[in-house]
Amino acid sequence: NQLTPQDQRDGWILLFDGKTTAGWMNSDETAPRTAMIDGALNPHKAGHYMLVHTQQWENFVLSLDFKISQRCNTGIFVRTYSLKPRPGRDVGFNGLEIAIDDTTSAGLHDTGALYDLVKPTRNAMKPAGEWNHIEVRCDGSRIEVSLNGEKVTRADLAEFTEKNKRPDGTPHKFDTAFRDHPRRGYIGLQDHGSPCWFKNIKLKPLP
Repeated sequence: NQLTPQDQRDGWILLFDGKTTAGWMNSDETAPRTAMIDGALNPHKAGHYMLVHTQQWENFVLSLDFKISQRCNTGIFVRTYSLKPRPGRDVGFNGLEIAIDDTTSAGLHDTGALYDLVKPTRNAMKPAGEWNHIEVRCDGSRIEVSLNGEKVTRADLAEFTEKNKRPDGTPHKFDTAFRDHPRRGYIGLQDHGSPCWFKNIKLKPLP
């Protein structure tokens, strides 16, 4: 949970100090109720839908390490433009989720997917209990995900021109035309009912 001198020269910003929840809050803007374990942030039972970094970001590369428990289902949210849920929706509908799940398949809800929108080319996650490294790049309309050194997902939100529909015409769950989704928002770590751990969380803003 530290930046190297090269990280600093390259413009990386450390988002988690490894010791406290400084800079983080629950998605209902309350203080997190979570303990630091071995320098990792665990959103499970922190108090709301997800742990959220208090700053909003637009174009960036997010880099972190994560580990999940068995049968865990969680995710990394980016560009969550509002923390106030719309009627009948949870706050996750306001953002974009990079799925993390204890599976070995490579579908729309498996690790590395842009949840329910774009499948990863393969599931490059290590088994539950082992640390993984993930990078999420948000640059304009383009979202890219690299998992353990492999670029597994590429998406261009400009191609999502209709609500509830992917570019190939198949349906998805979101009543959003993602071409028009706000480009600026919060980063979040989801609590979906199981322990999971995140550390070495850093971000590099892009022009």
